[in-house]
Amino acid sequence: MKRRNVEGLLQKCCLLTIIILSCCVRIGPRSNADCTPVCMSSGDNIMWVDELRYLGVYIVRSRVFKAKQSFYPAANSVFGKIGRIASEEVTLQIMDNKCIPMLLYGLEACPLLKSDRSSLDFAIDRFFMKLFQTSSINIVRLCQSFLNFELPSVRWEKHVAKFKQKLLNSQNLFCKL
Repeated sequence: MKRRNVEGLLQKCCLLTIIILSCCVRIGPRSNADCTPVCMSSGDNIMWVDELRYLGVYIVRSRVFKAKQSFYPAANSVFGKIGRIASEEVTLQIMDNKCIPMLLYGLEACPLLKSDRSSLDFAIDRFFMKLFQTSSINIVRLCQSFLNFELPSVRWEKHVAKFKQKLLNSQNLFCKL
């Protein structure tokens, strides 16, 4: 094959891959409105979806920017692998290092409502209930206090402050807008 033919074939393959892996999600006041597919110059269509996955975060169609993380599968995997074999402290340390970052990933750039922050805390509260075999939120709060376990909403506020400070200190002109 000639070099020109190979380059053309590679470009077509790359474009086809981009189109197959691409999709659109609508965020804003008209997020529920139906949209026609985005038509590429090649004639291929990019479809609109209710959620898409980008770097492990699920971005969801809604009136405001919302994202879902993969916390529950990771937490269940940790709990399923070590279950009651390891101590509660070890289980929480593994969860703190492996699962909490998934829960908070990229959220410092997102404005979270109080209900969103409560939802983050709820995920941890349920994990504590499962770990300590209780349904009492008071017992969960005592365990979190005793173990000095910081709730995700508190961590998120710290992440946001750090993120804003980095933006202020950045030399990038786009960050100054």
